[in-house]
Amino acid sequence: MRGLTRRIGSRFRALIGADPASLRQGLAALLVSSGGDLLAGLTLGAITGTLADLPGLLVLVPAAIGMRGNVFGALGSRFGTSIHAGTFTLSRRAETVVGQNVIAAMALSLSISFALAVLAKAVAIGFGLPHTISIAYFIVISIVGGAISSVFVLLLTIGVAAGSVRYGWDMDNVAAPLVTAAGDMVTLPSLFVATFIVGPGIVTPIIAAITGFVAVAALVAAFRSGLAIALRILRESVPILLIAGLIDVVAGLTIEKRLNSFLAFPALLVLVPPFLEDTGALGGILSARLASKLHLGTIEPTNVPPRVARDDFALTFVFAVPVFTLVAISSDVAANVAGLASPGVVKMVLISLIGGFMATIIAIGIVYYGAIATYRLGLDPDNHGIPLITSSMDLVGAFALILAIVLVGVH
Repeated sequence: MRGLTRRIGSRFRALIGADPASLRQGLAALLVSSGGDLLAGLTLGAITGTLADLPGLLVLVPAAIGMRGNVFGALGSRFGTSIHAGTFTLSRRAETVVGQNVIAAMALSLSISFALAVLAKAVAIGFGLPHTISIAYFIVISIVGGAISSVFVLLLTIGVAAGSVRYGWDMDNVAAPLVTAAGDMVTLPSLFVATFIVGPGIVTPIIAAITGFVAVAALVAAFRSGLAIALRILRESVPILLIAGLIDVVAGLTIEKRLNSFLAFPALLVLVPPFLEDTGALGGILSARLASKLHLGTIEPTNVPPRVARDDFALTFVFAVPVFTLVAISSDVAANVAGLASPGVVKMVLISLIGGFMATIIAIGIVYYGAIATYRLGLDPDNHGIPLITSSMDLVGAFALILAIVLVGVH
């Protein structure tokens, strides 16, 4: 037993010593993102009145938040690969690598926001959620909120990429947590702002028709642009983003149906955005690192993960322990400052760690086998890895969090 402990300790020190920069950059980005998502959680706790007035809106929230991370997290992953390959240069020209990526990302963000609205309404009806808001409400809130937040997240993603080039950061370590956190922070307030546009009467259906037309037109125009990189991104991204959106909508439905349980201790509602974001961000870091290594040929797409990939798995768990501990403590403190009921800091930490470890184990499997499957099919892991893992972890994270709440005995 002592020998096993010594070997584990020796392997841990070797892992940390082999790549200390990745540890520092990844932990810093995750902690910054957790702080940002704490604000998103407080926002969610503060708009419980809006959620009650607009039944079914919570079904859309994880999908809308996740879509910003899916679209722009994948954009950051592609930028990271471009930086590693030496092809990244900032330019306003549409035909450049950056220009084509920006065109594709904005077209995807608008069009998928429209699709999410339709999916949210369909899933709410299909699963018997009573008295939900109309499809016009869903469309306006989703597209307008998505457009507002997309501008901010796009600028941040480009800024992080430029900073990575200038200061020598590893884009694979910092993009996923920072971009997804920014998506969480900006999307929730943007959706809340969009709720002020909707109302009874004919105005909302008219706005829904206009915004829906613009969203579809943006996608069609991007497809007809003739830009090779943009076309590949669109062809590969639209199917996976639609699947990701459906998964996120089901995650939202899961939370909507358990809303009363969360409202009994609103601190748990504060925990939801940072918890879901951190599970996705951990998977996003792993996904980006594996995608770059597949592109560069430093790992082979084998059924049994090679040593290099297993080291990345171990690094993911090294990130997970402090991240899930601190996010639980900070959620409890923030909830108490805001006057929201909490089950207590010990139970909050147990819930976060138990749920986080369950979600992280599943994330590793999804990321690795998803990456090698897309690579073997001749697809770009950068286009599929982030959307696949962040949406999957929204659903898995929601179930894991609820299961952890039950196991800890909080009702």
